[in-house]
Amino acid sequence: MYKRTLNISQLLEKANYFLFGPRSTGKTSLITEQLENALVIDLLEDSVYEKLNRRPEALSELIESQHKIIVIDEIQKLPKLMDEIHRLIEKKKLRFLLTGSSARKIRRHGGNMLGGRAREANLFPLTFSELGKEFNLIKFLTYGGLPIIYQSDEPIEDLNA
Repeated sequence: MYKRTLNISQLLEKANYFLFGPRSTGKTSLITEQLENALVIDLLEDSVYEKLNRRPEALSELIESQHKIIVIDEIQKLPKLMDEIHRLIEKKKLRFLLTGSSARKIRRHGGNMLGGRAREANLFPLTFSELGKEFNLIKFLTYGGLPIIYQSDEPIEDLNA
């Protein structure tokens, strides 16, 4: 695991956030590392996705009172959930971190981008400072900075996959 420079705990002290970044940049790993006490709702879990797809208002049932930060991973899979998130921000003053690969899909499907209630942050591929002593210019230029590819023993096969 690389020490990322983006501090999402610090961001969430001030506001709700969308955390966007290409697939495999490490968004989920960063959340696991930095937000130990957050409630993480993963929309890649079929049962969770199906429940919230049928009844977006069920989101409030998943949230227990001790959770101050709620993370919804892969929010672009369920743009209609944004209205319920908006309601919970207003009514319960909850703090949300919403992750996804791009805001385009949310906007394309008419998703509520929370108009002024959430800021945007981006997690980019690894940087020189994050790689530190492991930085190899040739490797970086050849394979890129996605963590899963950069640390791979077979980066070409992983890129092709």
